[in-house]
Amino acid sequence: MKARIHITLKTGVLGPQGKAIGHALGNLGFTGVTDVRQGKYIEIDLAETDRSRAETALEAMCRQLLANTVIENYAIEL
Repeated sequence: MKARIHITLKTGVLGPQGKAIGHALGNLGFTGVTDVRQGKYIEIDLAETDRSRAETALEAMCRQLLANTVIENYAIEL
């Protein structure tokens, strides 16, 4: 089973990498970019065949290691 995890900064958390990307886009002549937010994308292959157990394990992985839940949100796709 393949899982896809999208991790993004919570609303209101400043993202210095996003600001740097936005600034660089402006320097390259791309106009109209008002905000850039950068996140993480992780793919995990699981041997688990039970969807419920896979979701439980992935939630634990996100909370314990993959995402900083104080400043980040995550979304899991199976």
